Amino acid sequence: MVNIPLNSRIDWVDYSKGICIILVVMMHSTLGVEKAAGMNSWLHYFIDWARPFRMPDFFLISGLFLSSRIGRPWRSFIDSKVVHFMYFYILWMSIQLLTKAYGIYTEQGANAVFSAYVMGFLQPFGTLWFIYVLAIFFPVTKMLRGIPPLLVFAGAAALEMAPIDTGWMLIDEFASRYVYFFAGYWLAKPIFEFANQMMSHSVSFLLAALIIWGVGNYQMVHLGFATVPGVSLALGFIGACAVITGGVVLFKTGLAGAIRYCGENSIVIYLSFFLFMAGARFALLKLLPTMDLGEVSLLVTAIGVVGPVLLFWFTRNTRLAFLFKRPAWARLAIVNQRWHNTNYVNTKLHIKAR
Repeated sequence: MVNIPLNSRIDWVDYSKGICIILVVMMHSTLGVEKAAGMNSWLHYFIDWARPFRMPDFFLISGLFLSSRIGRPWRSFIDSKVVHFMYFYILWMSIQLLTKAYGIYTEQGANAVFSAYVMGFLQPFGTLWFIYVLAIFFPVTKMLRGIPPLLVFAGAAALEMAPIDTGWMLIDEFASRYVYFFAGYWLAKPIFEFANQMMSHSVSFLLAALIIWGVGNYQMVHLGFATVPGVSLALGFIGACAVITGGVVLFKTGLAGAIRYCGENSIVIYLSFFLFMAGARFALLKLLPTMDLGEVSLLVTAIGVVGPVLLFWFTRNTRLAFLFKRPAWARLAIVNQRWHNTNYVNTKLHIKAR
């Protein structure tokens, strides 16, 4: 395991998270535009190309820093790793439902609105399923600490390869994604060492490696092998390594600081991009009906990324700050300072951090 101080930011991690969140917004934006238009765009091929690694990398990075926090007492752990995510899930589920409530009411009546809200606590709602699932992954991993990690990893890998399709998102996504989250936690040290090794190579070498990987990933998707059990697992991990390498390239070149900022604030974007995505999609398709669908999707993606950041800036020092910052009343416990000092005062990073 590797211990990371809570207040550290690591550039390649933020760049990698930035890549992931932009890919997520692009996927939802593109599929939404295509559904509304009734046809696919050229960007659909890129969305399919990114499918094998888009979410695996997001979950792997989400587990990277858990080893430095998993030893907390249960009360503070639940507060920071369960209550934290469930607060934002319930808040933004309510906001999402409000935006859809009128349509549900006119089509199915008031009971349908109430049922949709109640079901949101059992079946992750809309685009927020990632937040919901994370609130499950963290405590499950803490409870499994007494089991040999290799055995947990093998079981999680078997779940990913199994044909599990119950229709219940929590069950299905747990089976499909937990192996990546656990790998991020268990293999954090090798992952950071891999990133350090990538740091030692030239940008041209890394770009060449990424091109070779990109072509190979495309071929696996194009030939239909990307969903084959075992192959999908391998492509997920290889793709995660590629995204980390991409984060290293962006850090080494000093380019695309905006992507790093998106990574630092990925939860801000993830929670609220749907508001801007839906509005932009409706407006662009109505006002520019002849515009190329791929270009529309890219514009919707840009608005879906920038809009949440602007909302965050405008609300962070106002009474609406609770949209992105959990208020004191929604906390179970303050992190035990004695535990914090004992576990972090001598921690050393073996990676280059800002």
